[in-house]
Amino acid sequence: MIYSLSNDTWGDEEIRAAHEVIDSRFFTMGKRVSEYEREFAKKFGSKHAVMSNSGSSANLLNMAALVYSGRMHVGDEVLVTAVSWSTTYFPIVQMGLRPRLVDIELGTLNVDIAQLEAALTPRTKAVMAVNLLGNPNRFDSLLEFCERHHLILIEDNCESMGATYDGKAAGTFGVLSSFSTYYSHHLCTMEGGMSLTDDDEMYEYLLCIRSHGWTRHLPENASIHSKSDDPFYESFNFIMPGFNVRPLEIEAAIGLEQLKKLDGFVAQRRENARYFLESVAALGLITQEEVGQSSWFGFSIVLPERMDGQRDRFTSALRDSEIEVRPIVAGNFAQQKAMKFMHGSVCGPLHNADYVHRNGFFVGNHSVEMSRCIDLLCETLKSVL
Repeated sequence: MIYSLSNDTWGDEEIRAAHEVIDSRFFTMGKRVSEYEREFAKKFGSKHAVMSNSGSSANLLNMAALVYSGRMHVGDEVLVTAVSWSTTYFPIVQMGLRPRLVDIELGTLNVDIAQLEAALTPRTKAVMAVNLLGNPNRFDSLLEFCERHHLILIEDNCESMGATYDGKAAGTFGVLSSFSTYYSHHLCTMEGGMSLTDDDEMYEYLLCIRSHGWTRHLPENASIHSKSDDPFYESFNFIMPGFNVRPLEIEAAIGLEQLKKLDGFVAQRRENARYFLESVAALGLITQEEVGQSSWFGFSIVLPERMDGQRDRFTSALRDSEIEVRPIVAGNFAQQKAMKFMHGSVCGPLHNADYVHRNGFFVGNHSVEMSRCIDLLCETLKSVL
């Protein structure tokens, strides 16, 4: 593709870091993972970070920690935006909870906070806030809503590393949050995820659940389990049904080098976004309305009403011009066949989510200057218009 969905952000530093791990002959989760967790938490101003093998697994760990700690119970509802990636929803279901889908704002592509009130039921216990395509939610309103109704706020921040709202990092507003460092995301560790929390108890549950539910990696003064002085006993002591979603040392070593570059990557993405918005402004298409400071995962386009149902014309032209194009994440997830297995519910008509499902698409944003790619994009869009 001339204009791909993402770009390669590795330099010699990442290659050297990977070779150092290979030369060490210690590959599984170890000291580099611990160091990367400390640096990641420090970077975003959070107390604790727990690395896992993917952002999807980070969501799973977060939901499991809430259930095993007793803060949520099987059958509880989680209010969640109708437009997101599949593994925003699947961990909710996998832990016996029930997703309740709420409509989005057409401009921001994030949850319509005004719809949350109508979505409340006696079973509602949490809100999963998804910061979509780099764009933070309106967290002042969202936090006020959660506090007023005594709801737990969780963030899926897998697409929005580096975004801020009112000077505070996206991914640090919820009790728990998730990040992804998959290849096409802001940082790339091949595969990889991270959970952030300021809550000591949640941190301990994350550590335990990540590695089989055993106690080996818990701190000596853990509150969820009184560790004995016998390391032989604690090595295979299981206190809850956990997973094996541990990361590799090589991923963490690469992450340490990538993290040093994040500010530059995000600054360039914002500059690309400025050029994109200026370039498409005259075309009459709907682009994402920035909240706070987006980190611009990609560039979304939604067709206006006069072009309703004509998306295939645009996506075909983009592919012919060698521009990689995707739906806006998973579109309206209520229309995905997987919903029949999920015991979820939908709050009212999802007008905006339906419209985006039918008329939305996005192209990539890179961590390097890309005005020529954006020019090609605009020329192709104009040819269809």
